[in-house]
Amino acid sequence: MLPARFLKLSLLRRLGTARAAGVPPPWQTRQFPVRGYQPRGYSTGGSSKYDRPMRQFAEENESNSQPLIYYIVPSAILAFVGLATYVHYNDERRAVPLGKQAQQTSIPKRCTTNRPAIGGPFKLYDTENNVVTESKLRGNWTLMYFGYTSSPDVGPKEVEKIADVVKLLESKYDIKIKPLFVTLDPQRDSPAQLKAYLSEFDPRITGLTGSVDAIRQMAQEYRIFFKKVGEVGQDYIVESSHNMYLLDPCLETVRCFGAEYKASDLAEAITTEIQKASNSAAK
Repeated sequence: MLPARFLKLSLLRRLGTARAAGVPPPWQTRQFPVRGYQPRGYSTGGSSKYDRPMRQFAEENESNSQPLIYYIVPSAILAFVGLATYVHYNDERRAVPLGKQAQQTSIPKRCTTNRPAIGGPFKLYDTENNVVTESKLRGNWTLMYFGYTSSPDVGPKEVEKIADVVKLLESKYDIKIKPLFVTLDPQRDSPAQLKAYLSEFDPRITGLTGSVDAIRQMAQEYRIFFKKVGEVGQDYIVESSHNMYLLDPCLETVRCFGAEYKASDLAEAITTEIQKASNSAAK
């Protein structure tokens, strides 16, 4: 058995050799390298397979986003439609019913009935150069005729018929009616010319004239056809439809009479219409 000192020297030699070789002594604890912990399936770099759908969804939202005007314009349209409906509804509530309006005014109830659109507003002059509008004719039954003083045949016969009808209505039926003669030749039919012409038949016939535009407009409103033919200088003939209208106190056209009516037939027809209107107003 070797002495203790030899054993100690042998051990020291081994330790020196081991240190020179870089081997740790046996009593030191062995150290292992520490590895960083990273959960499986997650990535901090944004490259994992679970992170791709979320990034793709965000990109799609950005590409599908619409400008703000696409939402403002429909909202403005809906608001305008709602406002228009509200205003229209209130206007209908404020409107006066037709029956109540007729009772509140002096216009007879019969004036509120629907009839063909014949007639309209006008502004002409009588034989005394006084302005005559449709408002001045209201309140009376009117027999209106369109003609001209230079008419060679039909015109004078129709004016004579009007004079006879006025006399028959007053003497036989005790009815007063206002006869009206509207010229279709305002260039030649001045107020003085109309007065001289109509006084030969009946001075109660009121003659009306005016500018060419005013006469043309009134003829269109009453659906009267007329035109110049055979014009040579100041000489010409006016072709026209010889219509005669019966107007009620509301100045609405009740009937239209042609040249085939005789004075007696015309007086009876006018009387029938006036009585019919009186019976209707009495109900």
